[in-house]
Amino acid sequence: MEVPAKPTDPKPKGKSVNWTPWVFITPHLLIFCIFFLVPILFGIYISFTNWDLIGKPEFVGLANYKEILFQEDSSFYTQFHNGFKNTFIFVILSVPFCIIIPLLLATALNAKPRFHKIYQSVFYLPTLFSISAVVIIWTLMFNVNQGPINHLFGKSILWTGSQPYAWAAIVIVTVWWGIGGNMIIYQAALNGIPKDYYEAASIDGANGFQKFFKITLPSIRGQILYTVVITTIAQFNIYGQPLMLTGGGPANSTRVLLMDIQQNAFGSGQSIAGIASAMAILLGVCIMVVSFIQFLFLRNKE
Repeated sequence: MEVPAKPTDPKPKGKSVNWTPWVFITPHLLIFCIFFLVPILFGIYISFTNWDLIGKPEFVGLANYKEILFQEDSSFYTQFHNGFKNTFIFVILSVPFCIIIPLLLATALNAKPRFHKIYQSVFYLPTLFSISAVVIIWTLMFNVNQGPINHLFGKSILWTGSQPYAWAAIVIVTVWWGIGGNMIIYQAALNGIPKDYYEAASIDGANGFQKFFKITLPSIRGQILYTVVITTIAQFNIYGQPLMLTGGGPANSTRVLLMDIQQNAFGSGQSIAGIASAMAILLGVCIMVVSFIQFLFLRNKE
C-alpha cells in the first residue's frame, strides 16, 4: 500500500520585529542622550581643554587636573580643595538626618494615628516648594533680631554668619525641604510588610524596639539602600542652600564646590570652562565611588 507523502512545511518566514516597545522607549532614550549623555561626554572633553566658551577649545591634556589637584600655589587648587572639603562636610552632616528622620516619621504614620493623612501632607508639602521660596522662609526664621527661633530660645545667634550655626542652618533647611520624598518611599515599603510578622512577634513578647530592629529594618533594606545612595548623590550636588542662605560664608566655610564650578564657568569675567569641567568631573567620580562603596556595604549587610 502506498503511503501518502507528508505535506512539506511552508518555508519559514523571518520573525517580524515588534516595534511597540521602541515606541515607548525611544522618547526616553532621546531625552537621556540629549540632556545627560551628550553633556557628560562634552564636559569630559572640555575638561582637557582651555576654553572661554567663545573661542575654539585648546587641548591641554591633563593640565587642568594637575593644577587643581597638585599645584598648591594656584587659586584653583585652593578653590577645589576648600569646596570639596565643605561639600563633604555637608554630606556627612545632612545624609544621616535625611534618612533617619523620614524613617521615624514613616514608622509613626504607619501606625495610623488620628489625622495621619493631614500629618503626611504637612510633612510632604515642603518638597513641592522651590529652593528660593524655602530659603526666604528660613531666612526670616533665622533672623537675628526678629526671627522666631532666636525669640524662642531667648538668644541673639547670628545663624547664617557664624560657625557652627551656619552649617546647622543649612542642614536644617535641607532636611525640612527634602524630608517628604524619603518619607513617602518608606511608607510604601512599610505598608508592604505583612502584619502577621508583628502579630507573631507580639505573641513572643517582643517590644516596639525589637519589632523595629528585627522586623521593620530588615524588611525594607532595599528601600533604605536606594534612599541612602540617592540622598548622598543629591547632597553632593548641594548648591542653592549655601548660596542663598549664607553666600558661602563666613570666611568661605560653607562655600561648596558647585559654587566654584558655576563661578569659574559662568561667573563675571572671562570663563574658565576647562577648569570648571575638570572640577565637575572629579566631583562626579567622587560621587560614583562613594555611591558604589555604599551599595556594596549595605548589600553585604543583607
